[in-house]
Amino acid sequence: MSSVVSSPIVFTGRVCDAEAQAWIAALSAALPDMPVVPLSAADPQAVEVAVVANPDPALLQTLPRLKWVHSVWAGVERLVAELPVDLPIVRLVDPELSRVMGEAVLAWTLYLQRDMPAYARQQAARQWHQRPYRAPSTVTVGVLGLGHMGLTAVARLRAAGFRVLGWSRTPKPADFEVFTGMDGLKSLMSQADVVVNLLPSTPGTRRILNAETLGWLPPGAGLINFGRGAALDIDALLQALDHTLSYAVLDVFDSEPLEAASPLWHHPQVTVLPHISAPTNLHTAAQVVADNLRHWRMTGQLPPTVERSRGY
Repeated sequence: MSSVVSSPIVFTGRVCDAEAQAWIAALSAALPDMPVVPLSAADPQAVEVAVVANPDPALLQTLPRLKWVHSVWAGVERLVAELPVDLPIVRLVDPELSRVMGEAVLAWTLYLQRDMPAYARQQAARQWHQRPYRAPSTVTVGVLGLGHMGLTAVARLRAAGFRVLGWSRTPKPADFEVFTGMDGLKSLMSQADVVVNLLPSTPGTRRILNAETLGWLPPGAGLINFGRGAALDIDALLQALDHTLSYAVLDVFDSEPLEAASPLWHHPQVTVLPHISAPTNLHTAAQVVADNLRHWRMTGQLPPTVERSRGY
């Protein structure tokens, strides 16, 4: 059990004051029996756990008794890169976040399945032309990444009638076809009408969507990148759009906001989204964090932590 039950829960992050105050208010409402304060208001000697949103590593180093940190975001690649290797990191696993991501994946897959990009071009040209309908059962969707979000997206796609293939770093038991390894990735990509990337950012996933792997897609395939920008080679994407790839829906980028000079903004075969596929729900996320903190205070057991070797 934690040795200092009355120690405060601190919130810290490189976010605006309004966002920080909103997180503290939501956490306080979910934890009425525990004080939740900004780091600046806490006694550094008393802090054992910090709830973080892209924190300044130097500030965390001022907490000599810090035992672990809980991220309010699902992505933790920056924490893995910046925080000490012996400091446990807990990332946000919120069913609501997975539900919203599944909703976004289904929405944009339907956008491609129903030929909405082509209809948008026809509208701009004032063309009235009914295109052939493709039933979901005739469309194969490949989902890269089968964590909580990926499996939720798979369930939504399958319920809508799509044939779904999955790709994971390691084999996973599933009632649909799952591939692993580069040979498995080639098999999935070569069959996919739409590829959805939901992989985390790790050394093993960086630029996994490159000239070679995009070249495995059949002509006319579409791409949805809702995972991390680092997974996609933009130069290779632009080349693929000129030759075989029909359309790309992009919500994540190496640098955000996307720079104004990027050719993606005006590309006729690209939709640029401002990282909105799965926004964090402040209240459900705060409740998940609160439940984890309460369990730790009662038992001394940490929630599942990030595996540094995997990066998530």
